[in-house]
Amino acid sequence: MSRRKSVHSTGFQHANPIPAASRIGGLLASGVINGTDPETGELGADLATQCAYMFRHVRNIVEAAGGSTEDILKMTVWLQDRSQRDALNAEWLKMFPDPDSRPARHAIQNPVESKFLIQCDVLAVIGQPGAL
Repeated sequence: MSRRKSVHSTGFQHANPIPAASRIGGLLASGVINGTDPETGELGADLATQCAYMFRHVRNIVEAAGGSTEDILKMTVWLQDRSQRDALNAEWLKMFPDPDSRPARHAIQNPVESKFLIQCDVLAVIGQPGAL
């Protein structure tokens, strides 16, 4: 029996034969998460919509793995235009309102032109004691 467990999330899937995320013990690592509509699979029409859908997928994937957004340790975000972080920051603050309990984040310029205006991946630690 494998230690690794594939994580699948309703409303999100990759075109390739890979899961939304993979978990070993308490460690969860996602694949790339984009801004598709969880109901239709269609890409959001603009950056704000894609960003909102992306954060919805983040929540759903972490919850499908048995965790919550409180378990997210780091997000790496790729933007087509890094200067347009307002949409990212708006959704970030909705998901992580407490300045004393936010994950690390690295927002970088996507080096390849893409229809995806924003994408991310997530690293989370699930089921571990929270006190430092």
